[in-house]
Amino acid sequence: MRFTTFQNGAERCARICAIALGVSIPISVAFDNIFLALILVSCVAAAGYRAKLGSALRNPVALAAFALFALLVVGTTYGSGYTDEGIDMLGKYLDLAFVPIFVYLFRDEQTRHRAWIALAVALALTLVISYLARFGVISDNLLVMGDRENPVVFKQYLTQSVMMAFATLLFSQLARATPLISRRYLWSALAIFSAINVALMSLGRTGQVILVALLFYLAHTIWPRRTALVTAVGVAVVIGALIFSAGAINSRFSQALEEWNNWRPGETAQTSVGQRLEFYLNSLEIMRKHPLVGTGTGSFSKEYADQVAGTSMTATINPHNEYLNMAVQLGAIGMFALLYLFFCEWRLAPLLPTEHERHLARGVVITFAIGCLFNSLLMDHTEGLWFAWMTGLLFAGLQPQKTGASAR
Repeated sequence: MRFTTFQNGAERCARICAIALGVSIPISVAFDNIFLALILVSCVAAAGYRAKLGSALRNPVALAAFALFALLVVGTTYGSGYTDEGIDMLGKYLDLAFVPIFVYLFRDEQTRHRAWIALAVALALTLVISYLARFGVISDNLLVMGDRENPVVFKQYLTQSVMMAFATLLFSQLARATPLISRRYLWSALAIFSAINVALMSLGRTGQVILVALLFYLAHTIWPRRTALVTAVGVAVVIGALIFSAGAINSRFSQALEEWNNWRPGETAQTSVGQRLEFYLNSLEIMRKHPLVGTGTGSFSKEYADQVAGTSMTATINPHNEYLNMAVQLGAIGMFALLYLFFCEWRLAPLLPTEHERHLARGVVITFAIGCLFNSLLMDHTEGLWFAWMTGLLFAGLQPQKTGASAR
């Protein structure tokens, strides 16, 4: 009896820490690491390994995420990456290995609901402090990473813009799911202010592109199909007006377009957009030389340095594109594994138990499929852990019999 009580207590501790990650991921890396360590220790102490393994094996998304991590493990055994660099790079993708654990811990609907509320509270707090910073209510504060022109808090502007773009969808779905009018107004207001924060207050162009895509998707989920196209056009007009009329946003997109037009292949880039295009082109060339299995986990920096050796081009450790990052290190197999993970989540989203979970699942795919075009999101701590946490949280609700029927 005592051992059973200890096991139950350990598993309860793991669930509480998994919920707490919803608060810590947008706010604190240190607390992320503490909660992850506690989850591992608690899961080991709780035993029940057969149930945990069975939960992972019955979940196609958990298997897809772990398979991608397993490929990265195999990638450390070959190629041009040094052992230390391979292990270091593997650590950056360790969050993928937590997806099966999150799937097990979030199998209870009440636990999932509490986790979503925890994330919503953290994002709402971020939003409020960002507005306070914008209007000069708080300044020179440890929480504020930027200034009034770029009011980012807790994280850098790229991370905040991506999170606030997704927060727009999350708050909208919470508003639709609650039966209480007062809460519906609260969540709806937070959704509107999140969209404004991304569109008018953030310098993160990636988040702005994601916001447009999520607004299109949100319009499609709310209105009937016969009016979805008209609504989508309206959303596009509004977002276009915001982009081309707002000074800071207009400046950022105009600058990006000018840098794109001025970039010439083979010439050394001196601009942000030009350098990214340069990274993409050189990464594709490396991939062409090693198309199937790539050059090994952790090899990107060395391979890229060799690629630009003898030129004035800038060496980089990050191609700012997750698909190319995987393709260089693991070849077409690795890039296919990443694409399959996104595809698997999109295909199985309709089988989730509630409507808002189904929409949030596809919102996660939209967010990261687009975000990974412009950044190596899964390699970054906050974005990578956030993706793994939300994936486990959402697809813990998959029913084995439903996934089996879908496969048939």
